[in-house]
Parts: sequence; structure tokens; C-alpha cells
Amino acid sequence: MKKFLYKMVRVIVKFVVFAYCKIVYRVKIVGRENIPKTGSVIFCGNHKTFLDPPLLEVTCKRDDTRFIAKEELAKNPFLAFLGRAFNVILVKRNDKDFGPMKESLKTLKDGKCIAIFPEGTRNGIKKGIKPKTGVAYFALNSKATVIPVGIKGGEKVFQKTVITYGKPLDLEEYKKNKKDKEVAVEVTNKIMEKIIELVK
Repeated sequence: MKKFLYKMVRVIVKFVVFAYCKIVYRVKIVGRENIPKTGSVIFCGNHKTFLDPPLLEVTCKRDDTRFIAKEELAKNPFLAFLGRAFNVILVKRNDKDFGPMKESLKTLKDGKCIAIFPEGTRNGIKKGIKPKTGVAYFALNSKATVIPVGIKGGEKVFQKTVITYGKPLDLEEYKKNKKDKEVAVEVTNKIMEKIIELVK
């Protein structure tokens, strides 16, 4: 019964959010042909506004995407409910609990998708915050396809917003040294460079 309820919630919420984004933010979707229809995918996007996660959710055309989000969201009862309905993976900032990382890897190994914002917070690029290397960890320790996502707009209503799905990134050459911290940083920077290219 609970699974059915959550499924209905997802269908209704996604329909409402998509209609809202199209009408209020005049959303244009580019590059969806780059997204594999099957198999595990890591969506890596820039994070500017509250609109980014729901916009990615309703446009990525994959129903098996799990978002990695900060645990603080669960403090809001409504957001906590949506988090359960959409099977969000919650993480604590600066915490050494590897549970969420293991859960994320299992999601990928099961052929599903995760979505992550390497900046770790909104407008991390502008704030000069170093991107989190978690995205590199998932990319190097799984067979998932890495898709960079660039989101332009979303700050003002009725301003055109464009979400662009880039071509899959080839990170195979880095996997032989996947335990090297410098390699993780290099891979993270490469992913961020592609994301930034998509928002220019």
C-alpha cells in the first residue's frame, strides 16, 4: 500500500512540477538524446536555485533516479515526505558515515541512477567553494554513465530556463588509479569543467 501511495505521489508531483516549470520558467530541454534509456547513470549538475533538483527530476526521462541531498531537508515534514516518496538518499555534511555512499553505489550497481550536485550547496562556484569529490568516487567505483547537466536561468519567474544534458564523459583512464585522492580531484574538476561549459 505504501509503495502504491508513493508511486501515485511521484506521478502527481512530477506532472505538477513539469507544468509549473514550463509555464512559470519557460523551460527548454536540450540533449535528452544523450541519456541512456537503461543502465546506471550519474547526473551531475550545477546548483543555482531551489528549482534545480525538481527540474532535473522531471526532465531526465528516467523514473529510477535517486537524489543525494543534505539531511537537513528532512527537518521539514513536507520535504521529508517527498524525500521518502522519491527515495532520496540523505547525507550529513562533513560526516564520516559511509552508509549513504554504499547505498548510492548499490543503486548504481542495480542499474539505476543517482543525481548529485558537486558544488555541495547553491552557487558554490560563485562562492569559490571547492566541489565535493563524492561524484568522482561514484564515477570511479561503478560502471555508470556520467552525464553532465547545465542549468541556465531559474532565478526569476517567466525568465527562460534551459537545462542541457551533455554527452557522456569517458573517465575510464582514471579508474586504474581510482584510490588516488589526486585522481578524484582531477575527475571532479573535469566533470565541473563540462558542467560549466554547458551553462555558458
